Amino acid sequence: MIKNVLSIAGSDPSGGAGIQADLKALSACGVYGMAVLTALTAQNTQGVSGVHLVPASFVADQIKAVFADVRVDAVKIGMIATAEIADAVASALAPHKGIPIVLDPVMVAKGGASLLDPAAVDVLIRQLLPLATLLTPNLPEAAALLNSSVATMRGEMAEQATALLHLGPDAVLVKGGHLAGPESPDVLATAADLAWFEAERVGTANTHGTGCTLSSALAAELGKGATIEEAAGRSKAYLAGTVAHADQLSVGSGHGPVHHFHALW
Repeated sequence: MIKNVLSIAGSDPSGGAGIQADLKALSACGVYGMAVLTALTAQNTQGVSGVHLVPASFVADQIKAVFADVRVDAVKIGMIATAEIADAVASALAPHKGIPIVLDPVMVAKGGASLLDPAAVDVLIRQLLPLATLLTPNLPEAAALLNSSVATMRGEMAEQATALLHLGPDAVLVKGGHLAGPESPDVLATAADLAWFEAERVGTANTHGTGCTLSSALAAELGKGATIEEAAGRSKAYLAGTVAHADQLSVGSGHGPVHHFHALW
């Protein structure tokens, strides 16, 4: 049986990040993707020039409509934008216990534009983190959630992953793509252990949407029944492939997208 996975996130009209990347990644990972929009953005590979928010009540209506009709096997949460939308998403998902939820705390776009109202951080921490099966911050996002400095070494990454675990999610995957050096390691913190997932850094500027892609792949794998550790390993390998083949695409003149369908095209 093909699994159904819901993404709750913002739109990227250039197709590299947000809902568009999520649906591509979900499809590439073998599940049926669904989408609830939280925001429309005006953006391309060079950056975000505008954001138009979907009313929080309508975000909730979209979620309720999906759950009223479709079996949902996993959920991925991306761009939330405001405290009101965060609250609406948390309230709409709260009745659906037992479904894996991957929370990607999207705060800043690749080009530097803020995608999360500072007032929303507190609501995200208090209401969404406790619902999350897996939290997937990058290094700046982990630091922002903890109100600390950005990790620059593996030991600091591990400490922050463990600290984030205490805020309520079942597991935390801190992504090390912002580290200096030839490697791009991620660390997974669970109640039982810490595990590292390794990848060599690829020399490409085309990394737009990597966080969206990874979190969607994780939701797909959890929806298919993988353990968190299995999902992390498979999703890391899938993302590495999308980045390694990104230069086969010719999309824009800035941070181009990764190649979601590299194994098919």
